[in-house]
Amino acid sequence: MLDGIVASAYTGRMNNELREFTVPRFLSYARIWTTSDRNSNTSPTTPGQWDLAKAIAEELRGLGLNEVKLTDHCYVMAKLPASPGKEGLPAVGFLAHMDTSSDVSGKDVKPQLVESYDGKPIDLGGGIILDPAEDPILAAQKGQAIIHTDGTTLLGADNKAGIAIIVGAVEYLIKHPEVHHGPIWIFFTPDEETGKGLSNFPMDDVKASQLPIACYTIDGGPLGELEWECFYAWAAKVNFTGISIHPGYARGRMVNAALMASVFAAMLPRNESPEATDAYYGYYSALAIQGTVEAATLDVFIRDFDRNEGERRIAALDAYARAVEAQFPGGKIEISSNNQYCNMKEKILARPEVVEKLRLAFNRVGVEVKEKPIRGGTDGSKLTEMGIPTPNIFTGGQNFHSRAEWLSVKDMIASCRIVVELIKIWSE
Repeated sequence: MLDGIVASAYTGRMNNELREFTVPRFLSYARIWTTSDRNSNTSPTTPGQWDLAKAIAEELRGLGLNEVKLTDHCYVMAKLPASPGKEGLPAVGFLAHMDTSSDVSGKDVKPQLVESYDGKPIDLGGGIILDPAEDPILAAQKGQAIIHTDGTTLLGADNKAGIAIIVGAVEYLIKHPEVHHGPIWIFFTPDEETGKGLSNFPMDDVKASQLPIACYTIDGGPLGELEWECFYAWAAKVNFTGISIHPGYARGRMVNAALMASVFAAMLPRNESPEATDAYYGYYSALAIQGTVEAATLDVFIRDFDRNEGERRIAALDAYARAVEAQFPGGKIEISSNNQYCNMKEKILARPEVVEKLRLAFNRVGVEVKEKPIRGGTDGSKLTEMGIPTPNIFTGGQNFHSRAEWLSVKDMIASCRIVVELIKIWSE
């Protein structure tokens, strides 16, 4: 009985410390405007990401890390040296992204910390209500601390919660030298939301120091999520060329590119859209449409867990284009597509210990593992392609990319504990 009381007291102290190391950081990070821009060709795609990168780099140096670098393309990389006597152990990495989605404004975020949620609906204004009757995960937070938006912006838990969790775990290890560990890499990337998060990753710098044997993204949702397979992903840009002429003289002569784009978008199968699919079903996602009578563009994402099915959808876009051209004589449609990332399942299956150690960390912390495919991608999928297997761990965030986004403090702390425990396991 005494052992149980001592263990409970130890866990309580650790939770309190990790809260101190994570919550203030998240609140600070959330207020920095880091929305990325999928239409920009710069790296990073928006200047605000530099503000967060510089703040994190300075913070890591303030914790005593000497190997901290901010690259020319806004990647923060740092290395926590191994404990004395553990220098020969393999390095392990942790990764999170600094940008937030452009789907909802990320400017002037005002995070609302509720120390003890009363279990009642939260009216965020504008018809947005966080209702525990419709959200069992929120209902389970009664009496716990949560952080939500003020209803005018997203929160940015995707993925500033991941950053806070990683930096919090690093501070815990620094302040607890009795927790022995091998070398630890820390990576924070720009532009993950645009699919460009690893485009300029400083792999040569990493190889020159010590390549991690495995890496883990902290970029998931509810408590217990463990993800090691994801979509194959493509981005397609459909360009429509029409013929402009004064509407009063348009009969038989005008070809409306904007209307062509609308007709094309309407041809995408509704039963193969994000809102109509789940689990292992793939989809087309029409992301943005813009244009005039003379020229228009449509951005389409294609996702599937089966590479062949994704390629079938890419080919189908061309068939839709020919059908639309037939309806608009004289109009032209051109399609370009590129692969964004691949399913990391195959390469991770070849290194089962990377996930097995993570499952063990969940078990030791007392968190039930909920393995599921990522209906999206993380920087981990690209890093896995580059040779470093990188599964994904939950953050405790909910309703990402929306004004209804919120974060469980208790679950964020649980994620931080898993990171610490995982580091210990890799050193055993």
